[in-house]
Amino acid sequence: MQTCTPLKGIRVIELGAYISGPYAGALLASLGADVVKVEAPDGDAFRRDVGVQSHFFVQYNAGKRSIAVNLKDRRGVELIKSMLPSFDVLIENSRPGKTAQLGLGPEVCHAINPRLIYSSASGFGDGGEWRDRAAYDSIGQSMGGFYSVMSEKGRPQLSGTCVGDLIAGITATMGILAGLVGRGLDPEGRGTLTQTSLLEAMSSLTIDAMTQYHETGNAPTRQSRHPQAQNFCLLTASGDAITLHLSSSQKFWLKLTRAMGREDLAEDPRFKGYYDRMANYFELKPLVEAEFLKRTRDEWEKLLIAEDVPFAPVLTMEDLAVHPQTDWLQMLEPERNGMVLVRGPWRFQGKRPERNFSAPEVGEHSRELAAEFCTPDQLEALIADGVIVQHRT
Repeated sequence: MQTCTPLKGIRVIELGAYISGPYAGALLASLGADVVKVEAPDGDAFRRDVGVQSHFFVQYNAGKRSIAVNLKDRRGVELIKSMLPSFDVLIENSRPGKTAQLGLGPEVCHAINPRLIYSSASGFGDGGEWRDRAAYDSIGQSMGGFYSVMSEKGRPQLSGTCVGDLIAGITATMGILAGLVGRGLDPEGRGTLTQTSLLEAMSSLTIDAMTQYHETGNAPTRQSRHPQAQNFCLLTASGDAITLHLSSSQKFWLKLTRAMGREDLAEDPRFKGYYDRMANYFELKPLVEAEFLKRTRDEWEKLLIAEDVPFAPVLTMEDLAVHPQTDWLQMLEPERNGMVLVRGPWRFQGKRPERNFSAPEVGEHSRELAAEFCTPDQLEALIADGVIVQHRT
């Protein structure tokens, strides 16, 4: 029977920094993989000079082991090469060509270990005029069209979280898992190179908007889909808000008119059918908004539940963290030392994988990991020369 750690026994080398590569590694670790984070002697920049006191570093690196290696020294690169035959996956999210310059490009690594799943996540791919440009989260959201879709026309604005980096990490993880499945189906057990980029990953979030553009010929903005989805985000008399999503179902529209006590709107020719409401959405919207300001959110929730209208309260992160459904789904690890970790978004046989809170110090596992691949004398020489750095307690 499948356990909640289906990747137990899979070993991963992560040459990642910041979010997308480390998040892919964190997802694999939450599924049971042994993830070894290869860091420069001064550590991942996301440690922000406070090490494992950085909430962001811990969120994306808990459950991993750290080996600190100077990859500018040939002997450091040779150490990583010696590790490759014992590993199943390599993750890197640097600019195109950087790992190849170090001597750890996909061709070299596959020559050493043909079974390796080599995952590469870049900004804009390994070709084209944007190949070598710097790519951070907001750059990907902007270039990928997300800001325009989430903004009013002519009033572009930033989003509230690192959507681009996170979806790039998720997309990389999908490629890795597909590669592992494909390797298992291949009679020769061959690995593969799986590539994605920040720009490509964003397309999985904007696919509906791209479809709208090709259907209508107009570039979508924040409100473009609202008439089609028949959705509303509504303030209530208590100052908090509720979201409705009626979609194309006529029954939900009729149920909403009953909940509002506005059955007259169901007979109004502007709103009678789905396409009528779609054509006149921006006339309907202020009418619904005015009704919802007459009652508190608690009152509306009772009415909407009674009529089975699809709705949800607009929750803040503070609300979501303590919501009963969050607790039932066990989405968060219980707080420890002032930190909360988000669990992987799956359940296996009804059980959600737990996350190890222990994030590694820089080079915390350097000695034990390197000892698998070096003789004792080689190990001491590499440490003495600063090629391998071990954490000082």
